[in-house]
Amino acid sequence: MTDWVKISIANHVADVRLNRPDKLNALNPEMFKAIIAAGKSLAQDRSLRAVVLSGEGRGFCAGLDFKGFMEMSASERKEVDLLRRSAGDPGNHAQMPGLVWKMIPVPVIAALHGVAFGGGLQIALGADIRLAAPDARLSVMEIKWGIIPDMSITQTLRDLVRLDVAKELTFSGRIVEAQEAAQLGLVTRVCADPLAEAHRMAAEFAAKSPHAVVAAKQLLETAWHGTADEGLRLEESLQRTLIGSPNQVEAVVANFEKRPPQFKDR
Repeated sequence: MTDWVKISIANHVADVRLNRPDKLNALNPEMFKAIIAAGKSLAQDRSLRAVVLSGEGRGFCAGLDFKGFMEMSASERKEVDLLRRSAGDPGNHAQMPGLVWKMIPVPVIAALHGVAFGGGLQIALGADIRLAAPDARLSVMEIKWGIIPDMSITQTLRDLVRLDVAKELTFSGRIVEAQEAAQLGLVTRVCADPLAEAHRMAAEFAAKSPHAVVAAKQLLETAWHGTADEGLRLEESLQRTLIGSPNQVEAVVANFEKRPPQFKDR
């Protein structure tokens, strides 16, 4: 059986790799299921402090495997039905591969190389941070196939680019090179080796108090589109859970003693 998504965990950091390299990690039904399952599993791991998401082979993800879907019989396509929603999920089966990374309480860093097209880009947009190789190419490509982007882009792209930019990219489906993607805000920055940099960054995050990092992600994810009152109250309530807690005390003591802190898992 193929491991459509490979996961390894070391030093509180999960290395997650889309694993269909012969097809540029294009999304077939099994890939959809595996990505969702991987994200949900990691969300429950309380020892985890950061996640690095990447793709095996020559690119991150080429998007939906249209040829594979078109070769299915009508009954097979009906059985897949990516627009179905499972009980308890905030999105349907098409949306969850992007949304699931937002549901993970710890930082998720996507390392992009080669192509991140269509659904592949929308999966990357679900990460907290995106690092791109100089050769990376990105596209909101769905218009090429006569459809709209429907893999959670409404909940991710709005945080990164202006509305007019989002419209232009969606209406045209044009391919954006890495440097322009950074200028537009689609990626956090361009670096020579995004996977190595993602792991360096993940290790840096993992060395901080896990309770504080999780609270910081919750604060920004929840309050970014909320009212001023909601944001200010959330700052206060989360801070109350941290002040005087064992990991917060350890952070202070370690700083004064000029030693690496020893934090407890969440």
